[in-house]
Amino acid sequence: MTLDERIEALTQSVELLASMHKDTETRFGQLASAAEKNEQRTGQLMDTMNRVGRILEIHDAGIDDHEQRIGRLERPGA
Repeated sequence: MTLDERIEALTQSVELLASMHKDTETRFGQLASAAEKNEQRTGQLMDTMNRVGRILEIHDAGIDDHEQRIGRLERPGA
């Protein structure tokens, strides 16, 4: 193998590595963007779950209040 052939092979190897590095950076950027979106969605989901939890607590309190009212109606002297 001549010196020129070696230089050409090295040049091709460096170009291939540079291309692979660029592709990896692009993929990493896409993954980072997807991870950020997932984090936002998780935050929204947690907010929604907290709101549903508060609604359930209010609903439970309303049911308890209705049960007490029914109990007083069924046993007016008690």
